[in-house]
Amino acid sequence: MNRIILADNQAIFRAGAARVLALEDDMRIAAQCEDMQKLSSSIDSLRGSIVIVSSSLRPDMKELLARAEIVGSRLILVTENSEQVAEEIALLLDGILCRNVAGTDLVDCVRRVSRGQRFVQRTNVTTMQAADSVGTRVRDRLTPKEMQIVALIVQGCKNKDIAMQLGTKEQVIKNYLRGIYDKTGVSDRLELALFTIHHRVLAEAAARAGNLIHMKTA
Repeated sequence: MNRIILADNQAIFRAGAARVLALEDDMRIAAQCEDMQKLSSSIDSLRGSIVIVSSSLRPDMKELLARAEIVGSRLILVTENSEQVAEEIALLLDGILCRNVAGTDLVDCVRRVSRGQRFVQRTNVTTMQAADSVGTRVRDRLTPKEMQIVALIVQGCKNKDIAMQLGTKEQVIKNYLRGIYDKTGVSDRLELALFTIHHRVLAEAAARAGNLIHMKTA
C-alpha cells in the first residue's frame, strides 16, 4: 500500500488529486496539508510515505529533501505550468509534475516513484493533446469568459471571489456556471476542476485564461 501525503494550498487541487488517487487499490491518502507547518509534521509522523508537494507552498526544497530522506520518504514536486525547476534540485527529486497533470499521469507517477523510479512530466504534450478529442471539443465550446471562470475554479476560488476578480455579480457567476456544467457534463465545481485537470488541453487553455486575469488585475 502506497501511503501518500498531499500538500497544496489550493483546496480544489488537493481534493481532486485525492479523489483520483483514492480510487486506486494500492494507494491511500494519509494526510492533506494546506501549509508547510502541517506538511513538516506529517512527514515526521508518517515515515516512508510518498510526498506530493506543490511549489506554491514555497518550500525550502533542500531542507524538505533532507527531511524526506531522513524518514525514508519520496518527494514529488507539483509545479505551476510554466515554472522551471533548478537543475540541482530537479536531480534530487523523485518526480516532477505540472499542475495541469492528467489523472492517469498522476497515478503513473506515484506508482513509478513507489518502485524507486523517477518520473518527470514532459513539457511537450502535442501528441497527447491531439488524442484528447473530448478536452479539445469542450475547450472549443467554452467562451473566453467561461474559460476564465474555469481557471478560477481550478485555483479554488469561490463564486464571490470570482465575481470580484471579473468585475461582476455573484449571481452572474452562478448563471455562467450552469452553462459551463452543461457544456462539460459535470454537476459541481469539484467535478469541473477534476475534469479540467484530467484533460490537459483544457487545463492549459484554462491556465492561459488565468494568466490573463492576473495580468489585468496586477
